[in-house]
This record gives sequence, C-alpha cells and structure tokens, in this order.
Amino acid sequence: MIRFTLRRLGIAVPTLFIIVTASFFLMHTAPGGPFDAEANLEPEIRENLIAAYDLDKPVTTQYWLYLKSIARGDFGPSLVYADFTTTELIAFGLPVSIKLGATAMLVAVLLGGFCGVVAALKKNKLLDHLIMGMAMTGIAVPSFVVAPILSLVFGLYLKLLPIAGWNDGALANMVLPVTALALPQIAIIARLMRGGMLEVLGSQFVRTARAKGLSESQVVIRHVLKSAVIPLIGYLGPAVAGIMTGSLIVEMIFNLPGVGQYFVQGALNRDYPLVMGIVIIYASAIILLNLLADLAYGVLDPRVRKSYQ
Repeated sequence: MIRFTLRRLGIAVPTLFIIVTASFFLMHTAPGGPFDAEANLEPEIRENLIAAYDLDKPVTTQYWLYLKSIARGDFGPSLVYADFTTTELIAFGLPVSIKLGATAMLVAVLLGGFCGVVAALKKNKLLDHLIMGMAMTGIAVPSFVVAPILSLVFGLYLKLLPIAGWNDGALANMVLPVTALALPQIAIIARLMRGGMLEVLGSQFVRTARAKGLSESQVVIRHVLKSAVIPLIGYLGPAVAGIMTGSLIVEMIFNLPGVGQYFVQGALNRDYPLVMGIVIIYASAIILLNLLADLAYGVLDPRVRKSYQ
C-alpha cells in the first residue's frame, strides 16, 4: 500500500504541472486583459500597470516567473481586486465552498445510497422503476440547469426559501444550492449502489448466509452492504470533483461568497493569478481525493489491496 501511494504521488506531481501549464497558456491566449474594463484609464497609467505586473514580458518569461512564485507558495496579487492577494481571496471563499460541497456530498451519498438499496431490494417492481427513472433524469440534467429552476419554484413562486445570499451558512440559505449540487450525484450514486447490490445479492456467499437461516435484513446489513459499497467508494473521487466544479457556477447563481464567485469573475476580468490559484487548489484537492478513494477501495477489497503490492 505504501508503494502504491508513493507511485500515485509520483504521478500527481507531473499531472499537476501539466494542469498548471495548460491553464496558464490558455488564460494568456484568451483575448482581452485585466485592465480592459477600465475605460477611463490613461494610456500611461495602463502601461505602468502592465509593466508592474510583468504583463509586458513574453508569455514564456511570465510563465517562468509564475512557476518560481508558486514554488515559494506565493500565488501573487489579484489584478482586479485591489489590495488583496490571491491567497487572501481564496482564504475568504474556500470555507464557504468546502461547507457547501461537503454538505452536498454527504446528502448525495446518504440519499443516493438509500435509494440504490431500495431499488435493488425491489428489483423490477414499480418502486425500482420510479427510482431509476428519476435517476436517469437527474443524470441528464446538470446542476446549472437545476439551480435556476429551484430558485424559480421554491424562491419566487412558493416563496419558501431565499434564492440568494449566504447568511453565515444558515440552513435556509443552503437548501437550494446544496440540492442543486447533490441531485445529479444522488442519481449516479443510486444507480451504482443498485448495480452493486444486485451483483452481491446473486453471489454464492449470500445464498449460503440465507441457507443458514439468517433473515433478509441480517443478510443485507452483515454481508451485502460491505461488498456492494465498493464500487461507490471508487466513484467518490470523481463525485467530489463533479460537485467541486459544479459549485463554481452554482455559487454564482445563488450569489454565495465562495471561491466559485471569485473564479468566474476572475476569468471574465482576466485576473490571471486569481484564476490560476483557484485552479491549482482545486486540481490538488481532486488529485488528493482520488488517491484517498483508491486507498479506501483497497482497504475494503482484499483483491484490490493485493494488486497494490
């Protein structure tokens, strides 16, 4: 397991390097600049600002300077948010994004897992068809489509929940964004859990447990769930990645003070250091979470753990 972890970490470094490189050159290739929105800016002042942030240098030189900067742990100043560094802006928004994403992930795992178990136990019955039908709909409709619909129905029409604002993470303000983020993942997790349950329910050791006189609930709780959850564990890394990337747009829709709002505004305003800092944080988190999911997968399945040796 240690050897596997070291191998994965060895792959993670060049992967992160490729992501940083691709993101940097894509950002600098896009038309426009960070000071284009300043219509009344004098040409001399604009040139001084560009020189102050090394934007007058060749892009390869800027890239080398940026690599040296992040090697020191410095993401640089924000080009749009005056008097703030990229690190400070990420520190402001990251707790909101983490709370939102973690809550959505918890809801998705609990509800999706429960629906998958119920659908498997009611195979080919009406309840199974209803759950899988809703799951297919949830997979097909992305979060940025669900979010405005939820705001329209529960916020504007029914006036049950606020459609914007964070209010220090109050429950009422979290319901709609968490629901928008969790629904697609609930659908995917339900299908994965159903498939895992059906595969395990037909295995030899389950038939042996039933032959020994165990009740159906004992068979499911003691024997089936542990094996059926393994495919779900393997999916948790990509699931967290999906929620994290989806939260960037959802935070904008619900006007939440998370990293997503800074990311979108930074991309629109060509705030290169801010966008790059958020990309690095998110990419690092996704790589780490995928590694943890693989390690958990190996702990639960001895066959997988042996392949890690």
